[in-house]
Amino acid sequence: MIGRSAGAVHVNLDQAWAGTATPLPQINVTSWGPRLRFTTPTREVEAFFGAIEPRLASFVLYGSGDFHHLTALWLRRFTQPLTLVAFDNHPDWDRRPPLWACGGWINRALELPQVERAAIWGCGNFECWWPHQIFGNRKAEREGKLEVHPWADERAENARERRGAMLRTNWHEHFQHFARKLNGENVYITIDLDCLAPGLAWTNWENGRFSYENVCWALQTLREYARIVGGDLCGAYSEPRFARRKQRFAAEWDHPKIALPPAETLRSVNEAALHALWPALTQ
Repeated sequence: MIGRSAGAVHVNLDQAWAGTATPLPQINVTSWGPRLRFTTPTREVEAFFGAIEPRLASFVLYGSGDFHHLTALWLRRFTQPLTLVAFDNHPDWDRRPPLWACGGWINRALELPQVERAAIWGCGNFECWWPHQIFGNRKAEREGKLEVHPWADERAENARERRGAMLRTNWHEHFQHFARKLNGENVYITIDLDCLAPGLAWTNWENGRFSYENVCWALQTLREYARIVGGDLCGAYSEPRFARRKQRFAAEWDHPKIALPPAETLRSVNEAALHALWPALTQ
């Protein structure tokens, strides 16, 4: 069950959690959803943040991963130095325009003075590997401000030498080593449900490889070695709606084609994921 977590709020942009009963206070901003989805002009982002900032909380539940760039807004409310930890099937580190897009939001987060570094765990898609990684923020990775930890099980032996690469057989060891080095630091956690294996979440993107138990174990490990000051969870599927033609074109070109199950199946699967992960994030 999802309890009434202190310092938590549901920001409803797209009805992704419609039909899911939660006791969280809800901020209905569905009128903003089409304007902010996938990519949005800076002026829209700033206007949205100005309107919603006073009502935000330390922990935020929101909708599709198409809105993951909003995590860079949620982070603005924290003034103390912190490490950002993301569980995501995508690195979201693309340096190309537009400035505000779900595929490049890590860079907006790293621009904040309070975000000292970021670590992304569970990436399974092609963006972490040659040649597509040339569009990623490799400079931040080289400087140690950004860690990317992609799955390498199906990669060639030499590709497994990529910085941060992990296997199903050793990722616990890699993660525990990372957590120990935090040494009591402040941590903000963002979870995109597409980090979960197929069948454990229905999203607008490809699925990753984590199980519920994997993510819950990682969250508990972070609590042992760091201070979790806030976090968010996004990634539940919602029907795409857009405010601008270019925005729609770019999103439809970039998204994978996914055969969706019946609406009730989709809702119940994502509800199970929420019930498994939200208490572990906010306890």
